[in-house]
Amino acid sequence: MDFTIPAEITALQAAFSDFLEREVRPLEDEYARSFWEASVDQAALKPVVDEVRRRSAAAGFYAPYLPEEVGGEGLSVVGTTLLVEDAAASGMRLAMVAVAPPNPAGPSTLLLKLPRHLWDDYLIPVAKAERTMCFALTEPEAGSDAQSIRSSAVRDGDDWVINGHKHYITNGDDADFAIVFAVTDADKRAAGGITAFVVPRDQYRVGKTQYNLSDSHPAELFFDDARVPGDHVIGEVGMGFLEAMSFLNAGRAYIGAQSLGLAEFALRSATEHVQARNAFGKPLAKFQGVSFPLAKSKVDIEAMRWLVYHLAWRVDTQGDPLAIMGDASITKYATTEWAYEVADRALQAFGGMGLMNEGPIERILRHLRMLRVVEGASEVQLLVIARTLGL
Repeated sequence: MDFTIPAEITALQAAFSDFLEREVRPLEDEYARSFWEASVDQAALKPVVDEVRRRSAAAGFYAPYLPEEVGGEGLSVVGTTLLVEDAAASGMRLAMVAVAPPNPAGPSTLLLKLPRHLWDDYLIPVAKAERTMCFALTEPEAGSDAQSIRSSAVRDGDDWVINGHKHYITNGDDADFAIVFAVTDADKRAAGGITAFVVPRDQYRVGKTQYNLSDSHPAELFFDDARVPGDHVIGEVGMGFLEAMSFLNAGRAYIGAQSLGLAEFALRSATEHVQARNAFGKPLAKFQGVSFPLAKSKVDIEAMRWLVYHLAWRVDTQGDPLAIMGDASITKYATTEWAYEVADRALQAFGGMGLMNEGPIERILRHLRMLRVVEGASEVQLLVIARTLGL
């Protein structure tokens, strides 16, 4: 087994690191206070977030996993995973929007399954960070059990008419269009009866913002006789649920990479702090009650690293997504759970400072707590893993 990262990818990582320090760090420093002030209007930060996306797209880092013909770099899942990790490990909030995955505002590979004449309207503008999208699957009565969605789509002449209610939709309040999953055959449902559509913003209503503990707040979407042309189907009619499941393996690698990077930043910050902070006449680092938890965090991080890299390699090299699903669930479960523990230990090492909004750890802990729920809660991952054991 050769675990060496190809030279062309390490060169890309170096270029990305330089981009983050040159283009993103000054903006991060300028807006640092606004990020953690409780009274800040999140909409006021949208221009700087959009600016980072545009700069990254122009430099070729925003959607590198897409083919070159639509503005990507044709980068492997392994390569993209490493960029996601590096963005998170930088500790900059804005760095995590400089690479699209796992942020659903960026272009989904599902858009490649649209008819090519629609790429200029949807895929390419999102790849260039000129527009954003959202992924509308979850409903009030269908979260972890996504195949139980109630939104429906009925054919009416050359169009589809969609009715339904989606919630917890990240970037739902700001997206220019949505990828929407709706039932087209109630008898088949997940086995050929759920279809994915691209729905323009003017065909749905954005409801209330659903404020949560993270720094990004989802929204409700309402589809009341939303009308879309027949060519706005993604892939084949009835195969939307299976299409969604097919790209989750790469998504698990990207979430794992973000968790890994955030854990690396948390450990690095805590290590620097306990080396510099004195108590009872010596550095905190000299107390085993402080150093041992951080040593355990290093073990967890290295275990996370190889789970993430191995999953990314399997997605790149092995074609059957069902064969990889067990590894994908193991990676998603382990990395989000362990990274949260790493951040929690780091917060404890900081003491009271760790609880402060302006400190380096508090918001990471909140973000990692969110990742244990979104994109398949930890319990759902355990269910999938149990099934691979025949349980």
